[in-house]
Parts: sequence; C-alpha cells; structure tokens
Amino acid sequence: MALLEARGLYKRFGEVAAVAGLDLEVEPGEIFGLVGPDGAGKTTALRLLVGVLDADRGYASLDGLRVDREPDRVRERLGYMPQQYSLYADLTVAENLRFFADMHFVSRADRKARLARLYEFSRLLPYARRRAGRLSGGMYKKLALSCNMIHNPRLLLLDEPTTGVDPLSRRELWEILYAFAAEGVGIVVSTPYMDEAERCHRVGLMSGGRFLQTDTPERILDAFPETIFEILAPEISVARTALEGLDNVLRAYPSGQVLKAACRAGTSAGDIGRGLRRAGISPSSIEQGAPTFEDVFLSWESAIVNHGVPEAGAGV
Repeated sequence: MALLEARGLYKRFGEVAAVAGLDLEVEPGEIFGLVGPDGAGKTTALRLLVGVLDADRGYASLDGLRVDREPDRVRERLGYMPQQYSLYADLTVAENLRFFADMHFVSRADRKARLARLYEFSRLLPYARRRAGRLSGGMYKKLALSCNMIHNPRLLLLDEPTTGVDPLSRRELWEILYAFAAEGVGIVVSTPYMDEAERCHRVGLMSGGRFLQTDTPERILDAFPETIFEILAPEISVARTALEGLDNVLRAYPSGQVLKAACRAGTSAGDIGRGLRRAGISPSSIEQGAPTFEDVFLSWESAIVNHGVPEAGAGV
C-alpha cells in the first residue's frame, strides 16, 4: 500500500475546476514534485491532500486513513508547510521549536534528540537565540520546515518552499529534503521552477488542475520527441520570426542568452542554418541541446492550445 493515495480528487470554485480528477500515489522515502506555473492547481491539490479543503469528489488517504473521515489521526502523521507559513516573529528559533514540540505533544524524553537532529539538518543552532522575524528568507524557511518535522511525521507536504529564497538556500533546503527522504519520509513538494523538477524522484506536470504527465524526470526527458537547438544570432527577435516560419520548427523562444528552436525529430543543425540564411540571418552558432523541463512544459502548453486539455487523471 502506498503511503499517500489520492483518487479522482476534484474541486471547483464557481466555474473554475481548480483540481479536475487528480490521481496520485507517493511511497515512503519518495519525493514527488507537483510542477507547474501559477494557477495550475498545485496549492489546491495540496490543501485537498492535507484536509484543509473538502473535495467535491474523490478521496485522499494517508497510511490507509481517509483524510476526510479520520482527520485527527491523519494530522498526527503529516507536516504541512503552506506558502505563507507564519512563525511567531517575536519568538527565537529555539522558542519556536519548543512551541511546536509542545503543540504536537512531543515528550521531553524525545525532544532533546529530535531538536539536535533538526539543528544538524538546518544548521540553525548558531542562530537559536535569534528572533524568527530577524531571519533571512532561507533561514526562515528552514525553521518552518524544522517546526513541521518536530513530531516525526510520515508525510511532508510543502507548497513552493523555495520561492523567494536565494540559490544557496534553495540548495540547502533540498539537501534537507533528501535527508528526510532517506529516513523514509514521503514528501510532496510543489514548485513553479522547472529546474527543480529534476531534483524529485517523480514529478507530475500540472496544468488546469490535471496532470499532463507523471513519471521520473529521466523518463520524461528521455521520451521527449522533439529536437532542441540552441542558436546564437544577431537580432534575436528577427531570428525568432524567421525560425517560426520554417516547416520543421514547432516553436522558437528565448532562453537566457540563446534562442531555442523546438523541431520535429530528424531536423539537423544544417536545416536550421539554411533556413536562417535564406531569411538573411547569419547565426554565430547552432548547437543541439538536451531538452529541459521548460522545453517539455512548453510542448505540453502548445498542445493544449491546439488540441485542448487532456482527459482528467491522465498520466498517473
């Protein structure tokens, strides 16, 4: 039996289906990423999984316990960190941890070892006497994560935990998540950052409250059917227009300092170069690149525009 199981989760707000038939399984020690842009349904999905919202249809269970039928027993087994997690700003790091230990009825016999473990993961011990309101964004998130882990939950749900923190803090937060997963904690993390998809054991690409695709990051990228080229050329906007006019180019879009062209399989760099030169553009370089999750998601978004959203529950 999976640690977390959801079947046919559906939630509508007025005319909008925020979550539209979501199926999901998460195993102990697995990090599952809900990946998608704002408005994809990630936050609503997490709120349904944790029981903050009631589903219109479908159900979620943790350790075989239905979230809607046994909420108190479920809450004992999970930690939930929403986007706007509110610590007590006037309390110190140590005081916040003690407060949450009291709230979760962590015995004094267990508390010392758990605090030592969390301080080791978070590296917050040197800041134990600093008030939470004076922490940097990254340290604040690590403290919030520690407060959610003080009662040793079986499942951890995190809503965009790395949004608004610096790159170093993002890396440190992920290192903490890997450490918890190695101890058998199941983790569901939502993120709008496509590069973070590759950090998860499995991901679900979300749009319109549904999974477009779910699998391991490696399998999703290996199965990507298009060929990606990275192009350096003067007047990128002009080059982009020229690329979009080529039959074998499906999409062209800027990415950092280069222009990317997503092409049909079998397209060569020579095909791209000849097409650009016919338009009077001399590219500095054309290199075939490995696809990224940004490329995968843009491909799905293009398919949705042309063919509509896939059937509810697809891909699990």
